[in-house]
Amino acid sequence: MLKEFKQFLLRGNVVDLAVGVIIGVAFGAVVTALVEGVFTPLIAVVVGQPDFSGIGFTLNESRIEIGVFLNAVIAFLVVAAVVFFLIVTPVNRMTARARTEAPAEPTLKKCPECLMDVPRAAKRCGHCTSVLAA
Repeated sequence: MLKEFKQFLLRGNVVDLAVGVIIGVAFGAVVTALVEGVFTPLIAVVVGQPDFSGIGFTLNESRIEIGVFLNAVIAFLVVAAVVFFLIVTPVNRMTARARTEAPAEPTLKKCPECLMDVPRAAKRCGHCTSVLAA
């Protein structure tokens, strides 16, 4: 049973998922720092208030925190923009470029007599010595 568990853990998709989660957490910390250190002060310059968490109103003795929701929406939009412009767009460009490249011309051809692979420039088959068409 322990051997099966070890095989399960060492399968590629489990390790890949763990690495993805760890990188995601680290990326989240970077984006949080970007939002709090860059975008929130920029919003403060424009709006005059660096943090919207104080915005809200009271209804039937319950506090409705609209500002907390605004902060979360701004953080989400920044995360989505960073992911789109720094990850999705470059990956899409690379895959599009890979699709548009013409496939390489084959370097081998089949001998019509023995059906073995021979170099395209060969005049005679190295296996059966038959003359090859040009």
